[in-house]
Amino acid sequence: MTDDPYAGGVSRLLAPDERLLAVARADVAAGVTAPEPPAAPVEAGGAGGGPGFLGALLNVVSPLVSFPAGDRLVDRVVYGVAGRGEPGSAASRLALADRRTTMRPGLRERVLAVTDRRLLLCVTGPTSLWSGTGDRSAAELEAIWSVPRADVAAARVGWHRLNPKRLRIEFADGSWVACTVPIAQSGDPLRAIAAALT
Repeated sequence: MTDDPYAGGVSRLLAPDERLLAVARADVAAGVTAPEPPAAPVEAGGAGGGPGFLGALLNVVSPLVSFPAGDRLVDRVVYGVAGRGEPGSAASRLALADRRTTMRPGLRERVLAVTDRRLLLCVTGPTSLWSGTGDRSAAELEAIWSVPRADVAAARVGWHRLNPKRLRIEFADGSWVACTVPIAQSGDPLRAIAAALT
């Protein structure tokens, strides 16, 4: 683990007696995820009053016409389901934290970390598209979401459509979320995360 470029950045976020078990660069999988928690602000045209079938059809016909209901339909057809759970569940809070990160300026990488106490989702500072591993700003890692280890019920890496490296994390509240790495990267870090969680 000492050769992982993110281990040092994650270690700075831990309590003095907390031990890092596994770390992996991973993204929340594309697709339909758990709905946002009830206290989260709802954007205009969000859940509850979507444009219905016509809006979804327009979204498929022309990607420039965007409706949340159409986005969810396209995500379900193209990517499948990437998470489920009630609003406010662990998967719902993780998906919200990830969505808020995408709204920040700059390209940021997600990092999953498992310690002897908790599961964390961290983000790097803004990186360039062509930055190498040495250029990543691990010093700027920030924890955007975490749950105690007791809240994780199971974790496994398996196939989903054409991707053999999809990590599925199931929580004690019945929700779940999927994480992936780019297809060209090794799945070993995700397997290490799954092993550390089980």
